[in-house]
Amino acid sequence: MGDISKDINSKFKSNKVKALINIKYTANWLSSKETAFFKPYGISPQQYNILRILRGAVKPIKVQLIKERMIERAPNATRLMDKLFDKNLIERARCEHDRRVVYVNISDKGLALLEEIDVYSNINFMNKLSEQEANMLSELLDKLR
Repeated sequence: MGDISKDINSKFKSNKVKALINIKYTANWLSSKETAFFKPYGISPQQYNILRILRGAVKPIKVQLIKERMIERAPNATRLMDKLFDKNLIERARCEHDRRVVYVNISDKGLALLEEIDVYSNINFMNKLSEQEANMLSELLDKLR
């Protein structure tokens, strides 16, 4: 089992400081794992998030709504969607009544990619936690926010 004190060769003033550093360290570790996982699929974790949002929406939704629902609020969400559009993973359509509004929908190719990815069977490090521990961790993170 890992120990943040040993991993970064450091001592902490308090358990709260240790927990904060551990959260930051773990977030970076998870980000690296996630980026490496999505690389073979030719998309980024943020692009995966956009595709996931669109799959769940079932019908076309506004770009602004996608930005609001993103886990990691990316200021470059429009650029991310441009890349997904270029790869034919999403479809866009302008609103007939207001040309400033753009609706986005996941394409069949995007749906097929999400089916291929099936993230949950590939995050084996989460198997180190029981369902009860995972729930407790989630509740603690919710409490912290």
